[in-house]
Amino acid sequence: MSPDELFDTIAEDLAPRGATAGTMFGKRALKARGKAFACLKGDHLAFKLGDGTPAHAQGLGLTGAVLFDPSGNHRPFKDWVAVPQAHADQWPRLAEAALDSLTA
Repeated sequence: MSPDELFDTIAEDLAPRGATAGTMFGKRALKARGKAFACLKGDHLAFKLGDGTPAHAQGLGLTGAVLFDPSGNHRPFKDWVAVPQAHADQWPRLAEAALDSLTA
């Protein structure tokens, strides 16, 4: 399954919880309450997990995961973790954690 197809599946699964598909920095994003909590950039899906949280540490612990740098100018967002498609099986769980952090 392509990253776009995985994104669509996650968006559909989280729609009952108020998640909607939109854009952030010209990239496909998931939003709730007007705030983005996930953003697709290439073959990485980035999640706003909150610096210092267990979910953030777990996300960064995945091989190839990095802090999300949407501009590519070495200014990453400390609360966001970009997880490569190699760990797409973790994307739904991380998307739920990111959504939970918005609604907590």
